[in-house]
Amino acid sequence: MNWLEPVTLEDDVIRLEGLELRHLDDLCDAARDGKLWELWYTSVPTPDRMAAEIKRRQELLARQLMQPFAVFDKSSAAVVGMTTYMNVDTANRRLEIGSTWYRKSVWRTGVNSHCKLLLLTHAFEVMGCHAVEFRTHFFNRQSRAAIERIGAKLDGVLRNHQITANGTLRDTCVYSIIAGEWPTVKAHLTFCCRSRE
Repeated sequence: MNWLEPVTLEDDVIRLEGLELRHLDDLCDAARDGKLWELWYTSVPTPDRMAAEIKRRQELLARQLMQPFAVFDKSSAAVVGMTTYMNVDTANRRLEIGSTWYRKSVWRTGVNSHCKLLLLTHAFEVMGCHAVEFRTHFFNRQSRAAIERIGAKLDGVLRNHQITANGTLRDTCVYSIIAGEWPTVKAHLTFCCRSRE
Protein backbone atom coordinates (compact mmCIF):
# COMPACT_ATOMS: atom_id res chain seq x y z
CA MET A 1 0.00 0.00 0.00
CA ASN A 2 1.30 3.45 -0.92
CA TRP A 3 0.81 5.94 1.90
CA LEU A 4 2.12 8.80 -0.24
CA GLU A 5 -0.36 9.42 -3.04
CA PRO A 6 -0.06 12.14 -5.70
CA VAL A 7 -1.89 15.21 -4.46
CA THR A 8 -2.15 18.94 -5.12
CA LEU A 9 -2.95 21.08 -2.08
CA GLU A 10 -4.15 24.66 -2.41
CA ASP A 11 -5.94 27.59 -0.87
CA ASP A 12 -6.46 31.19 -2.02
CA VAL A 13 -2.77 32.08 -1.58
CA ILE A 14 -0.63 29.10 -2.57
CA ARG A 15 -0.71 25.79 -4.40
CA LEU A 16 1.53 22.85 -3.55
CA GLU A 17 2.19 20.83 -6.69
CA GLY A 18 4.15 17.61 -7.05
CA LEU A 19 7.75 18.67 -7.74
CA GLU A 20 8.74 18.25 -11.40
CA LEU A 21 11.46 19.41 -13.76
CA ARG A 22 9.02 21.95 -15.24
CA HIS A 23 9.51 23.93 -12.02
CA LEU A 24 13.26 24.21 -12.60
CA ASP A 25 13.52 27.78 -13.94
CA ASP A 26 11.29 29.27 -11.23
CA LEU A 27 13.19 27.39 -8.52
CA CYS A 28 16.53 28.63 -9.83
CA ASP A 29 15.19 32.20 -9.78
CA ALA A 30 13.84 31.65 -6.27
CA ALA A 31 17.19 30.40 -4.96
CA ARG A 32 18.95 33.42 -6.51
CA ASP A 33 16.65 35.73 -4.51
CA GLY A 34 18.88 36.11 -1.47
CA LYS A 35 21.56 33.65 -2.68
CA LEU A 36 20.01 31.10 -0.36
CA TRP A 37 22.71 28.49 -0.93
CA GLU A 38 25.14 30.80 0.93
CA LEU A 39 23.31 30.30 4.23
CA TRP A 40 25.78 27.96 5.95
CA TYR A 41 23.23 26.47 8.38
CA THR A 42 20.76 25.29 5.76
CA SER A 43 20.84 23.34 2.52
CA VAL A 44 19.44 25.03 -0.58
CA PRO A 45 20.72 23.83 -3.95
CA THR A 46 22.62 26.23 -6.17
CA PRO A 47 20.93 26.94 -9.51
CA ASP A 48 23.37 24.62 -11.31
CA ARG A 49 22.46 21.76 -8.90
CA MET A 50 18.69 22.36 -8.89
CA ALA A 51 17.83 19.84 -11.63
CA ALA A 52 19.79 17.13 -9.83
CA GLU A 53 17.99 17.94 -6.58
CA ILE A 54 14.58 17.71 -8.27
CA LYS A 55 15.53 14.32 -9.74
CA ARG A 56 16.85 13.09 -6.37
CA ARG A 57 13.59 13.98 -4.66
CA GLN A 58 11.57 12.34 -7.43
CA GLU A 59 13.58 9.12 -7.01
CA LEU A 60 12.86 9.13 -3.27
CA LEU A 61 9.16 9.66 -4.03
CA ALA A 62 9.21 6.58 -6.28
CA ARG A 63 10.52 4.61 -3.28
CA GLN A 64 7.81 6.07 -0.98
CA LEU A 65 10.44 7.76 1.19
CA MET A 66 9.59 11.37 0.38
CA GLN A 67 6.86 13.48 -1.23
CA PRO A 68 8.29 16.74 -2.58
CA PHE A 69 6.23 19.78 -3.53
CA ALA A 70 6.85 22.98 -5.46
CA VAL A 71 5.33 25.98 -3.67
CA PHE A 72 3.38 28.10 -6.17
CA ASP A 73 2.52 31.65 -5.04
CA LYS A 74 -0.74 32.67 -6.71
CA SER A 75 -0.04 36.41 -6.35
CA SER A 76 3.18 36.22 -8.38
CA ALA A 77 2.11 33.26 -10.54
CA ALA A 78 5.50 31.66 -9.90
CA VAL A 79 7.02 28.83 -7.92
CA VAL A 80 8.73 30.44 -4.92
CA GLY A 81 10.26 27.44 -3.19
CA MET A 82 9.89 23.81 -2.25
CA THR A 83 8.82 21.70 0.70
CA THR A 84 8.64 18.00 1.42
CA TYR A 85 7.04 15.21 3.40
CA MET A 86 10.15 13.24 4.36
CA ASN A 87 11.49 10.67 6.83
CA VAL A 88 8.24 8.86 6.16
CA ASP A 89 7.44 6.12 8.69
CA THR A 90 4.34 4.47 7.26
CA ALA A 91 4.13 1.74 9.92
CA ASN A 92 4.01 4.30 12.74
CA ARG A 93 2.09 6.94 10.76
CA ARG A 94 4.72 9.63 11.27
CA LEU A 95 6.52 11.93 8.89
CA GLU A 96 8.57 15.08 8.83
CA ILE A 97 7.80 18.29 6.99
CA GLY A 98 11.20 19.54 5.93
CA SER A 99 13.71 20.56 3.29
CA THR A 100 11.57 23.68 3.02
CA TRP A 101 12.89 26.89 1.56
CA TYR A 102 11.38 29.98 -0.07
CA ARG A 103 12.75 32.87 -2.05
CA LYS A 104 13.77 35.70 0.28
CA SER A 105 11.14 38.10 -1.03
CA VAL A 106 8.30 35.95 0.38
CA TRP A 107 9.78 35.54 3.87
CA ARG A 108 7.38 36.83 6.54
CA THR A 109 4.54 37.26 4.00
CA GLY A 110 2.35 34.40 5.20
CA VAL A 111 3.43 31.93 2.50
CA ASN A 112 4.95 29.64 5.13
CA SER A 113 1.83 29.72 7.34
CA HIS A 114 -0.39 28.81 4.38
CA CYS A 115 2.02 26.08 3.32
CA LYS A 116 2.16 24.52 6.79
CA LEU A 117 -1.63 24.71 7.21
CA LEU A 118 -2.15 22.81 3.95
CA LEU A 119 0.52 20.20 4.69
CA LEU A 120 -0.53 19.62 8.28
CA THR A 121 -4.24 19.42 7.42
CA HIS A 122 -3.51 16.78 4.80
CA ALA A 123 -1.12 14.88 7.10
CA PHE A 124 -3.48 14.71 10.08
CA GLU A 125 -6.90 14.68 8.43
CA VAL A 126 -6.30 12.68 5.25
CA MET A 127 -3.20 10.57 5.93
CA GLY A 128 -4.08 9.95 9.58
CA CYS A 129 -0.69 10.89 11.02
CA HIS A 130 -0.09 10.38 14.72
CA ALA A 131 2.73 12.92 14.72
CA VAL A 132 4.44 15.34 12.34
CA GLU A 133 8.05 16.37 12.94
CA PHE A 134 10.09 19.40 11.98
CA ARG A 135 13.88 19.45 12.17
CA THR A 136 16.31 22.31 11.78
CA HIS A 137 19.88 23.36 12.56
CA PHE A 138 20.36 24.71 16.08
CA PHE A 139 21.77 27.93 14.60
CA ASN A 140 18.91 28.42 12.13
CA ARG A 141 17.10 30.74 14.51
CA GLN A 142 14.72 32.01 11.82
CA SER A 143 13.53 28.47 11.08
CA ARG A 144 13.27 27.59 14.77
CA ALA A 145 11.16 30.68 15.43
CA ALA A 146 8.88 29.87 12.48
CA ILE A 147 8.42 26.27 13.69
CA GLU A 148 7.61 27.47 17.19
CA ARG A 149 5.18 30.11 15.86
CA ILE A 150 3.05 27.43 14.21
CA GLY A 151 2.74 25.58 17.51
CA ALA A 152 5.26 22.74 17.32
CA LYS A 153 6.98 21.75 20.56
CA LEU A 154 10.67 21.03 20.98
CA ASP A 155 11.23 17.31 21.56
CA GLY A 156 14.97 17.67 21.97
CA VAL A 157 18.32 18.34 20.32
CA LEU A 158 20.28 15.65 18.48
CA ARG A 159 23.84 16.75 19.17
CA ASN A 160 26.52 16.24 16.49
CA HIS A 161 23.72 14.80 14.37
CA GLN A 162 25.04 15.52 10.87
CA ILE A 163 28.11 16.73 9.02
CA THR A 164 27.18 19.84 7.04
CA ALA A 165 28.43 20.87 3.60
CA ASN A 166 31.10 23.11 5.15
CA GLY A 167 32.35 20.24 7.35
CA THR A 168 30.95 21.49 10.66
CA LEU A 169 28.79 19.30 12.86
CA ARG A 170 25.09 20.11 13.04
CA ASP A 171 23.08 19.96 16.24
CA THR A 172 19.53 19.23 15.04
CA CYS A 173 16.51 20.61 16.90
CA VAL A 174 13.59 18.18 16.64
CA TYR A 175 10.07 19.56 17.02
CA SER A 176 6.71 17.86 16.64
CA ILE A 177 2.97 18.30 16.62
CA ILE A 178 0.96 15.29 17.76
CA ALA A 179 -2.56 14.41 16.66
CA GLY A 180 -4.16 15.52 19.94
CA GLU A 181 -2.63 19.00 19.52
CA TRP A 182 -3.72 19.38 15.92
CA PRO A 183 -7.15 21.03 16.49
CA THR A 184 -5.59 23.84 18.54
CA VAL A 185 -2.65 24.24 16.16
CA LYS A 186 -5.07 24.31 13.21
CA ALA A 187 -7.18 27.03 14.83
CA HIS A 188 -4.03 29.08 15.47
CA LEU A 189 -2.63 28.63 11.95
CA THR A 190 -6.02 29.39 10.37
CA PHE A 191 -6.19 32.62 12.39
CA CYS A 192 -2.64 33.56 11.35
CA CYS A 193 -3.46 32.97 7.68
CA ARG A 194 -6.68 35.00 7.82
CA SER A 195 -5.07 37.87 9.71
CA ARG A 196 -2.67 38.42 6.80
CA GLU A 197 -5.46 38.66 4.19
